[in-house]
Amino acid sequence: MQPPRTQSKLSHEVFLPEEARAIREEVREFVEREVEPVAARIALQDESRETFPRDAFDRMAKQGLYAVPFPAGWGRGLKYPVLDTCVMLEELGYGSDSVAAVIDVHCILAGHVLMYANDALRARYLKPLIAGEKVGSFATTEPEASTDLSIRSLKTIARKVDGGWRVTGQKRFITNACVADFVTCLVAADGRLCEMVIDLKQDGVRVGAPDLKTGNRGQLTSDIYLDNAFVPESNLVGEPGRGLHIALGTLTYGRMGIAATGVGMAQRAFDECVDYMKKRTAFGKRLAEFQYWQFRLAEYAARIEGARSLYQKAAYRKDLGVEFPEPEAAMAKFTGTQLAVDLARDAVQIFGGYGYMRQLSHDGSTYKVEELYRDSKITEIYEGANEIQKMLVAREIFGKEFAG
Repeated sequence: MQPPRTQSKLSHEVFLPEEARAIREEVREFVEREVEPVAARIALQDESRETFPRDAFDRMAKQGLYAVPFPAGWGRGLKYPVLDTCVMLEELGYGSDSVAAVIDVHCILAGHVLMYANDALRARYLKPLIAGEKVGSFATTEPEASTDLSIRSLKTIARKVDGGWRVTGQKRFITNACVADFVTCLVAADGRLCEMVIDLKQDGVRVGAPDLKTGNRGQLTSDIYLDNAFVPESNLVGEPGRGLHIALGTLTYGRMGIAATGVGMAQRAFDECVDYMKKRTAFGKRLAEFQYWQFRLAEYAARIEGARSLYQKAAYRKDLGVEFPEPEAAMAKFTGTQLAVDLARDAVQIFGGYGYMRQLSHDGSTYKVEELYRDSKITEIYEGANEIQKMLVAREIFGKEFAG
């Protein structure tokens, strides 16, 4: 059950376009109706193919949420698709970061890569992705390559053959892979980095079992093993050698989405705390009467407002045509995600022993702040570790001469 929301009292989005406000209201209602009832189940269960949140996935498709990021002819054709998508992810993150992460990879990552493809390739993969008929995944990371995606680090190799390529290698931590129909994959082909779409149901492809993680348990991640898998020439995305550019452009978009989910989780932790502090008593006073926590929550309110403004500004710049909206995108990523972790940690402290419970055996009750504490940490790591984001900002401040 959601706590009373405080956002409308503390965050007046006077610059947010009406279109994005409408998306917020639509997705907020959807989260309350469809995500909230399954969020605790998703958070508590161990990962398996059977626990993929298929119910939420299908309902998001039916709601048309997968169409939000895409232009007319493919999706909703909104005026501010990046901003609208990030607002959508904030609202989804408020309900379940696992669900937000699934749509982030499905649409922002796999879907955005396909926007670099020709219409024929889009018709085969993007159209069913938006309809929810196919599940998409996105693969750059390997056992020995993640932050460094240079040609010297990547070990997934595509060898040219008649009609296409034979691909051999291994990808790691790939969201949706064990339930996906295809993956947009960064490979090294003839000394150049390329993006390809690889069907995951074909010979030469094996997807491992889901990893068992600390949090985001509905966001299933698995290894993908490629053993001489055939990829037809028509599945190349963009020009040969443009793979890294496509991957980095996609990840820049993705980190704005992750910033937004961080804000969503921070807002949820904040609301949980405010509601609990008004009810819980200690030493004859309600927790909300203790000035330490009053000031602490006031500081968090300001940080949430700042983090929300940052991701919205970065997204708006991308909607204006800036492919890499830095430094705002990097600032938004580390600010929003660090905030989520900080607030979740303090939320557990405010709830005390209850905040540490996955489930109380006495009555089976669960506590959202425990879920947020586990789920928030990964946001500081994936789609560009926060240290890399700070390096990008430092580069803007000092230049490459000093910051590399």
